[in-house]
Amino acid sequence: MIEQLLNLFIKIIDTGSYAGIFFLMTLESMIIPVPSEAVMPFAGFLWFLGKMSAIPIIVSSTLGSIFGSLISYYLGFFGGRPLIKKFGRYLLLNEEHLIITENFFNRFGAKTIFFSRFIPIVRHLISIPAGIGKMNLLKFIIYTIVGAGLWNSFLAYLGYYLGNNWAEIRKYGEIIDVSLIIFIIGFIIFYFHKKRTGQIAQKTL
Repeated sequence: MIEQLLNLFIKIIDTGSYAGIFFLMTLESMIIPVPSEAVMPFAGFLWFLGKMSAIPIIVSSTLGSIFGSLISYYLGFFGGRPLIKKFGRYLLLNEEHLIITENFFNRFGAKTIFFSRFIPIVRHLISIPAGIGKMNLLKFIIYTIVGAGLWNSFLAYLGYYLGNNWAEIRKYGEIIDVSLIIFIIGFIIFYFHKKRTGQIAQKTL
């Protein structure tokens, strides 16, 4: 099943070129289970072969991420949780994952939109609670551009760097995801620790 999906993604990119990347990354940023780890490395491989260029790959993938994220954002903004609960099952939405994502967003706020781009599952759903919470749209777009742009560029470069061995990324995808999660959690803990110690220092003054 996984191999069939991967072959489908490859065919879409081979046929649609940058438009294919845009389409797949639009789905990836919605609640459709299209993993960016199965899309961007192949685009990087085509860059390695000289069939694609780096900037158009990054631009088309990031625009797709923004477009898909905005669709999910407005689903949450206008429909809220009732709409998601009613129709989510038709869109392959796991409600348990949505609850986890909502809690993640409520705890860490707007910056979650940036960090979530590096976290599996969460990256597919985070735009919905942002819409439900009526997050500032400009801030939402900026965080999405920066986070998605960095993640897409990272995966594309891995595909370029590995060349003919680009598919090996799938074997190490879980290791990459776990490493990034540990790094992000560490960064968040460090950030809030510095913020707290700064507030304590101000009070003592």
